Amino acid sequence: MPVHNSAGTVGQAVRSVLAQGHQDWELLITDDGSADSSWERLSAFAAQDDRIKPQRSESAGGPAVARNKAIARASGSWVAFLDSDDLWLPEKLERQLQFARDTSAVLSYSAYYKVAADFADEAKDFQPNERIIHTRDHLTYRRMLDANFIGCLTAMYDRDALGTRLMPELRKRQDYALWLSILRDGHVAHGIQEPLALYREAGAGSVSGDKLSLVTYNWQLYREVEGLSLPRSALALTTSTVRSFRNRRV
Repeated sequence: MPVHNSAGTVGQAVRSVLAQGHQDWELLITDDGSADSSWERLSAFAAQDDRIKPQRSESAGGPAVARNKAIARASGSWVAFLDSDDLWLPEKLERQLQFARDTSAVLSYSAYYKVAADFADEAKDFQPNERIIHTRDHLTYRRMLDANFIGCLTAMYDRDALGTRLMPELRKRQDYALWLSILRDGHVAHGIQEPLALYREAGAGSVSGDKLSLVTYNWQLYREVEGLSLPRSALALTTSTVRSFRNRRV
């Protein structure tokens, strides 16, 4: 979990992990140079539960750097992702772990709900809404190039099978780059149709909120990281941009 000035939401996020039916986890958090009370809140959680393991960076390195610092400290067999303004539903880990084992999925993901930026309830009290971001049953590298079909808050990879995989240190789209790097190796990702997490709508000024700026970062990803040709990059960019704005209306 990367945290940057998230005092208003990080408590909900952490409590959604504490409420998991599957309890054999460690929550690795990087406070990425927060200037608010995020660190104090994280320290209080850690004092109450030794599975919560925050680490502090004095200066902000961005979400990729923060996630990678947390991933590098992981000791478990599986790595899952949750941002400090999103939430997992209580059955998320239990169902996804069983699904991954049943399908031999080294990378898995699920559908998820969208909630308002000012969502104030706990995940365990969430009443299902109609704002569901559906997913694909499976994804290959070629299919994934068309768009990022995997919500980061739902992703989980098998560290025993893949090793410790870090995110490329891009300003944006670093999660997309990680999924592509895994699938590029010939793996297939598998998806759960049931929504298992809550994605908070981006507030003003958030990294994920500026959809137009993602066009530039997607182009950088396709051309510089994946090394696609100009025509293939243009096709992938068009497809991913259309899908991004369609999801914005959900």
